[in-house]
Amino acid sequence: MSFSLQTPAKINWTLSIIGKRDDGYHDIISPTQCVSLFDSLTFEEAGEVEMISDLDVPVDQNLVYRAAVLLKKYSAVRRGARILLKKDIPVGAGLGGGSSDAACTLKGLNRLWGLDLPQKELMSLGSQIGSDVPFFIGGPFSLVEGRGEKVTTLEAVNAVDIIIVKPDISISTSWAYSSYVVELTKKGIDIKLFCQTLDRRDFVSLRDIVLNDLERVVAVRYPVIAEIEKMLIKKGAVISLMSGSGSAVFGVFESADKAIRASADMGKYWYRVVKTLV
Repeated sequence: MSFSLQTPAKINWTLSIIGKRDDGYHDIISPTQCVSLFDSLTFEEAGEVEMISDLDVPVDQNLVYRAAVLLKKYSAVRRGARILLKKDIPVGAGLGGGSSDAACTLKGLNRLWGLDLPQKELMSLGSQIGSDVPFFIGGPFSLVEGRGEKVTTLEAVNAVDIIIVKPDISISTSWAYSSYVVELTKKGIDIKLFCQTLDRRDFVSLRDIVLNDLERVVAVRYPVIAEIEKMLIKKGAVISLMSGSGSAVFGVFESADKAIRASADMGKYWYRVVKTLV
């Protein structure tokens, strides 16, 4: 058996950090949505677990390999797999590429090995690999809470047109979180209002709801983040925000045509015109 799966990137519409946990992680509240930017994973039978990619990362540190080894040990399956990873989602961008690949690995091997593990069980396993992995198993539009292990499905009516822009820097998620000082008092997020506003495509009101707590520490060290946000607004974006721990910034446009026209002026930066997945 051999088959391929696409695995998407994500954006964080809001990333609100509400506290630091005893285990060193942070509690967050984050409406998160997949977008049409994909890596590809191909799975086929093999005697052992093998992984092939062009990433300059030791195999045993790659989240795909770690996910495969974890599932093999957990399920006590004796079979192996050869996994070919083709990347299009940039690394160190706050788009969740590595976590998405790990989630896809768990789902792909669950199918290849005929394990029939339920989604909830895969999500629990995924939380051992990375905080974003449970979301990508649940997705495509969910409220993410805790350190990422609490995933509640949200409904989206309309896809939104977006440009994702990444400067030539990669940002460590652990550095970004460790640099953030948690506020003692914070306003809560009205998730129902957020979803209603997004469904209405009321981008003016949505602009006052979305936020990213990590942006304030990341943009101080990397001013290019703010520069890209301003550039996107100047080119017609109605909302511009850093995703996750960065360095990618996304701009929301009122139509695909406007996004495509604006993308012609991204200059030296890596960029993609995408849609949110619903």
